[in-house]
Amino acid sequence: MGGLRCVDGSYLSVTPVACTDSVGTPYEVTLELHRDGAPYGSVGERCGWLLARLARGVDEARRGRGAARRWSDPDDRFPGEEPDSELFSFRYRTRAGLVGGGELRCQLRTIAVWQPALGEWRLMRRAYVEAWGATGAGLRAVLTSAELSLFIGQLVQEAERCLEGRDLARNPGLGAGMGDSR
Repeated sequence: MGGLRCVDGSYLSVTPVACTDSVGTPYEVTLELHRDGAPYGSVGERCGWLLARLARGVDEARRGRGAARRWSDPDDRFPGEEPDSELFSFRYRTRAGLVGGGELRCQLRTIAVWQPALGEWRLMRRAYVEAWGATGAGLRAVLTSAELSLFIGQLVQEAERCLEGRDLARNPGLGAGMGDSR
């Protein structure tokens, strides 16, 4: 179970839960959200492959690959070319396609911080992970790329455990908008 301390002091727990096919075989995950231990929402059906891809992207960006190399501090390095972009957005959807019951999303933001000793502004990037429960109340955690890497990595490991060891990074079958993986 991954979790985050939010800016309001509450704790957001995120637990992957297996989605199963008609014969009970787990094939993907949904995320269950809890705020300070109380149920908060359910989001992101079939989101495991996206989390695995994001985990690899954050780790590569921290190593200075791609556009992330412009940022000298590894904590400011995130995947993607856009300075302020969305890394993920998971919502709850009913079988009829209606949205409601929770949301979990992550947006990058560039922040300018004045450094009086140097007499200059320092730009830094942070991931804003925001969650909304079924009641519409929101939570926010602000993370460095190292903290985001740890959080997403924990979710991927837990998802692979609840999928009976399947490696989400390989995604060996068809589905989730993927073509033939051979």
